[in-house]
Amino acid sequence: MPNTPQITRRELLRGAALVPVAGALAACATPASQPAPSSAAPAATSAANPFGVGDKPLEVWIFDGGFGQAYATDIHQPLFKSKYANVEIKHNSTKEITKVLQPRFAGGNPPEVIDNSGANFMDFGALSQDGQLQDLTPLLDAPSWDDPNVKVRDLLDPSVIDIGTYDGKFSVLGYVNYIHGIWYSQKVFDDNGWEIPKTWDAFLQLCETIKKSGEMAPFTYAGKHPQYLYEPLLTMAAKIGGNDVLVDIDNLEDGAWTAEPMLTAAEKWAEVGAKYLMQGTAGLDHVQTQTAQNKKQVAMLPCGSWLENEQKSTTPDDFAYAMFPIPDITSSDAMPYGTLHTQPGENFIVSAKSAHPQAGMEYLRAMLSKKAAGDFSELVTTVTTVKGASEGRDISPGVTSASKAVADAGENTVYYRWYTWYGPLNDEAKAATGQLMTGGLKPKAYLERMQKKADEIKNDSSITKYKR
Repeated sequence: MPNTPQITRRELLRGAALVPVAGALAACATPASQPAPSSAAPAATSAANPFGVGDKPLEVWIFDGGFGQAYATDIHQPLFKSKYANVEIKHNSTKEITKVLQPRFAGGNPPEVIDNSGANFMDFGALSQDGQLQDLTPLLDAPSWDDPNVKVRDLLDPSVIDIGTYDGKFSVLGYVNYIHGIWYSQKVFDDNGWEIPKTWDAFLQLCETIKKSGEMAPFTYAGKHPQYLYEPLLTMAAKIGGNDVLVDIDNLEDGAWTAEPMLTAAEKWAEVGAKYLMQGTAGLDHVQTQTAQNKKQVAMLPCGSWLENEQKSTTPDDFAYAMFPIPDITSSDAMPYGTLHTQPGENFIVSAKSAHPQAGMEYLRAMLSKKAAGDFSELVTTVTTVKGASEGRDISPGVTSASKAVADAGENTVYYRWYTWYGPLNDEAKAATGQLMTGGLKPKAYLERMQKKADEIKNDSSITKYKR
């Protein structure tokens, strides 16, 4: 990458009024010369209206990605309107959250509710640092939409609160339980007699068998969005060396990126990149590579449990999506076979400086009802973070496979947070991982580059640091 002048986080925040280039994860803030308007004075609160929702409009922005936006317009918003008929809902969607909404934050008029997801999500750490995130702790302590005797916090997996806490405040709501793994067609595997590899040697042998068959390529990933590949790389490193590998990276520990488990993982995936990738992978996005799999042009790819819904328009009826975890790398892996990366995702925020944050929190409370969460799960074939919301629902093959993998993993699950804490580190990881997989960076140089960027962030006093 060309050398660029270094700027501090605060300078980045003050420059947020400029529309960012596509893909940037720049911070969002209200310039000092343009103070944000004060929040709406709340209406009277009650058990039925715990936040004091008034009559001002509610503006909602949805990331139009793997889950689409029908869940918002057809499930969540009608439920909210059933109680608050006088509140106008202004619904919007985009695939470019940062590019479209950063100027709104800079101008001091952010919308109330944002599904801050997708490849170009806004930098959560910068939003928190600049006071843009509404404290959602009152939401946790509010009565649930369905049952006034049950608090909202009692409906949520505890990891939602842990991962959504910034600077000691719960401010980011992960709505979907993202379950990551290697995805394939059960029909294709059955038709070819291919077995799920439980060791890395078996995985490479399977790749070789598929390659020699000439029927399809063994492996691909979203080349234009290399975070799809750094996910299995990091999960593999944690499996080899234990969960502390990821904790150290999150905490910006010295040498965390260049640790031995990370080097082993980088070497393993670089070999896949050199030998078994579908031709042209580097120039394709997630939909193109996933569609190639639907067309039986490639056998396997890494993704999360949103995949099935995202591809529903191109997936053959008998495709039968399924997933398997990262295979065992050595006989002395720190974590057992079945270890998974799973964590709350599809992150919703309420803008603290919006005109009607009370309505924003109430909108989230409606989303977290069992009916809304269950209807969501059924519509978009995935699992929410609301406990028991999918019980008795018609769940698809892919979600069934992913849910079984989570059950089999038990306590052997891992996650990481650096990519939402430090936007510039995420940008660096995407660029560097893409070069690793195309041979432009050797594994050791790849990790040294990542460590250098992590050290820059660690030593930049203008950036708020987070700890696990």
